[in-house]
This record gives sequence, C-alpha cells and structure tokens, in this order.
Amino acid sequence: MEDSGTILAHISSLKEMLDQVNEEIEANIEITREIESSIVKCEEIEADLATREADLIKTSAILQFDTVGYVTVAADFKTSVSTLEKELRCLKMKRDEILNDMDEKRGAFTTLCLEFQQEIDKREDCEVRDLLSEKDSLENEIELLDNKNNVLKNSVLAFVEEILEDLHSSNSALQVQLQRSTWENEKLLKDINDLKTTLLSAIGTSDDGQKVPFFKQLTGVSSQLVSMSFTGQQTLCGEAAFHVWIQLPPEDYAASHVGYGH
Repeated sequence: MEDSGTILAHISSLKEMLDQVNEEIEANIEITREIESSIVKCEEIEADLATREADLIKTSAILQFDTVGYVTVAADFKTSVSTLEKELRCLKMKRDEILNDMDEKRGAFTTLCLEFQQEIDKREDCEVRDLLSEKDSLENEIELLDNKNNVLKNSVLAFVEEILEDLHSSNSALQVQLQRSTWENEKLLKDINDLKTTLLSAIGTSDDGQKVPFFKQLTGVSSQLVSMSFTGQQTLCGEAAFHVWIQLPPEDYAASHVGYGH
C-alpha cells in the first residue's frame, strides 16, 4: 500500500511536471508565433524600405542627370557670356574709334568753316555774302507775305461766313413767304371752286329768258375776280375770266355779251 501511494504521488508529480512542460511549450509556441508575426512585419517593413530605397535611388539618378545637364548648360552659358563680353569689348573699341574719328572730322570741319568765314570777312565784294543777305531779305519777305496771306484768308472766311448767314436768313424769309403764298393760293383756289360750283348750280336752275339779266347781275362777280391775285399767278379780267373759270360754251359767252350790251 505504501508502494502504491508512493507511485501515485510520483505519478501526480510527473503529471504536474508534464502540465508545467505543456504550459511552457504553449508559452514557447505563443512566443514563437509572436516572433513569426514580428518577422513578417519586419519583412514587410524591409520590402517597403527596399521600395523606398529604389525610389530614392531612381530620384537620385534623375537628380544627378539633371545636375549634369545644369552643369553643362552653365558651362555653355559661361562660354557664351565670355564670347559676348569679348564681342562687347570689340564693339566698344569700334565705337570709341568711330567717336574719335567723328570728333576729329568735326574739329576739321569747324576749322574749315572758321577759315572760310574769315576769308569771306576779308573780302569786300563777296558773292556769297550778297547771296546770304538776299536770302535773309527773301525769307523776311516770305514771312510778311505769309502773314498777309493769313490775314486775307481770315478776312475772306469772315466775309464768306457773313454772306452765308445772309443767304440763310434770306432763304428762311423766302420759305416763309412761299408758304404764305401757297396758303393764299390754296385759299383762292378754294374760293374760286366754291364760286364755280355756285354759278354752275345757278345756271342749271335758270331758264333762257332769265339768262341775260343773270349775266348782267354777275358782272360785279367777274369784276371781283380781277382783284384776286397771288404770287406766281396771272389773273384774267372781267367777263373773260368769269367765262374761263365756269367753262361756258362759246354761244353762251356770245349771248352774255349781247345781253350785256343791250
């Protein structure tokens, strides 16, 4: 019995040891899993870093290429600048030479002019001096003529403006008079048409026995037509004007004269 108890105790201790070993194994497995996940994360980080490194290497290569291009361009610019500076120095030298030549020629021309003027002053009868004097006098005369021409031009313009104003005023007055005459003409034509209508209606209603006294009575009407006149019209006189306006036949016109004579 004691051996059985010892064995059971030993078995229980071994079981406890086995449980402890299993716990340690599980802990180690968990640690291993954590290590593996950390390794995976590290690999991902390493891959990301490798990608970034490749991008940086590519960018560095591009920058180096651009830098080489910039250096080449800068060298070309320096060469061009040096060439332009040389050309500019040459142009400045040429300009200085041209200015010196111009100064020398100007001085020589001035000297010649002074000598020529001195020679002219020394001569008593010099044709050039006479020509210069004549030129001055002609210029003065031209200036005086220009002034007179301007004065005459201004006076002519003022005269023309005055004439145009007078013509405009006369035209306005004539237009007013023409309108008035036209109105009087229309009024006179209206009166004549009214008289014509009245006379024709009176002649149509009268008989043959009453025609002669009727024309005697209308002699005063025909004499009134003599006093009616207007601008641009010629008025007929007496009974002739009367018979023209009422458009009587010739026999009626003769009959009217016979009756009027008796």
